[in-house]
Amino acid sequence: MAAGEVSESFDLSELAMTPGAEIDEAIPAVRTWIEQSVPIEWRTAAELGGASEIRKIRKFTDYEAWYPVFAKSGLAVATWPVAYGGLDLAPKVARAVEAELAPYNLGRLNPLGLNLAAPALFAYGTEEQRLRFLPPMVRNEEVWCQLFSEPGAGSDLASLATRADRDGDDWLLTGQKVWSTWAHLSDFGVLLARTDPDQAKRQGITYFLVDLRQPGVEVRALRHITGEIDFNETFLDAVRVPDFNRVGEVGGGWKVANATLSGERQMVSGSGSGGVDRIGGSGAESLIALAKGNDTAGYENGWTNPLVRQAIMKVLSEERIRGWTNQRVRAGLKAGRAPGPESSIGKVHQGSLNQRIQLLATELLGSSALAWDASEVAGREGAEGYAAGLPREVKGMLRSRANTIEGGTTEVNKNILGERVLGLPREPDPWSGAPWRDVPRS
Repeated sequence: MAAGEVSESFDLSELAMTPGAEIDEAIPAVRTWIEQSVPIEWRTAAELGGASEIRKIRKFTDYEAWYPVFAKSGLAVATWPVAYGGLDLAPKVARAVEAELAPYNLGRLNPLGLNLAAPALFAYGTEEQRLRFLPPMVRNEEVWCQLFSEPGAGSDLASLATRADRDGDDWLLTGQKVWSTWAHLSDFGVLLARTDPDQAKRQGITYFLVDLRQPGVEVRALRHITGEIDFNETFLDAVRVPDFNRVGEVGGGWKVANATLSGERQMVSGSGSGGVDRIGGSGAESLIALAKGNDTAGYENGWTNPLVRQAIMKVLSEERIRGWTNQRVRAGLKAGRAPGPESSIGKVHQGSLNQRIQLLATELLGSSALAWDASEVAGREGAEGYAAGLPREVKGMLRSRANTIEGGTTEVNKNILGERVLGLPREPDPWSGAPWRDVPRS
């Protein structure tokens, strides 16, 4: 099968129907699926150099076109029940299958759905909701985003002011959300809204699943310093949401949101997290190639320089340790345990580590990080031209500055670790238990 071509693939349904399938049963079936379903160009690249070689020859559009084959196989969410799009494999079998697939770089599309919406549905959704929303989520037919943060409710998310008013069997949502990653590309969003302003701020919140392709929803782009668009601000004006799309109890949304927030922290925790591997630049191993290129060019900041090697190996060692830590958390997820406060560990470490990796990359780049050939942006104007001309290392460094903010700020995550992992007392709150409408807000 050629790259980008979609066809019927080897059927793994028998594996899903085998209770307690073991590794020695699963691996041969998966290898047959790879041989019959993964395009030969990708398999050849994997044999030559694994994921890095595949990235050189595979366009994202080709992968996106082929992705239904992967989703249909059940391998994208192998531990999930068959009814939701998985294979119902035991965690140890799924880990072996994951290792078998790793060289082919078969990333999961729709990461905000799989990592943010799905944990809430598994923990607090009804069976009808799971059957409605999870299968198309796995198939990437309905793309998801998160609508939590607001202009006056970021780190203090529980102070949010978006309102949900009951209207018969529906709810009417009105308010503004911000930093809504990929909302401009999404069909649905998980959203927190206030349903009772007379309750304490964490007790009057309800969790909804909102169709973004309907009247009353306006998404406006927020452009990065690098010229690209990931974030958005989202406005809701009496948006109608059926009560079927409410997850958990009315007023119990804060508890449901914690499943999503823990999944978000885990998703942006980097290597081994099972989510977005890195937001902003390449990994530490790329620094080795950059330094060796400096040697070839005759620069002093090359791999032969012992200070350069020491700096690179320091961040490379941290990246490996962080990856192993995240794999332990991910093993718990595959075993059916909801992500907990321990996911904040990887998030705190990943944010600062990735910033240091990307900053080191620009240092190795030298003067090329300060200026670049204007001919590269000929014919392009404004932010588009600026983004097109940026060296990859500079773009990664600039993007990484958000790592300690997105997915929960480092300061907030350190509070979570102190309170829920180390057992330290909570910070004093003079408004604890007061009705939300009486609490001062910015």
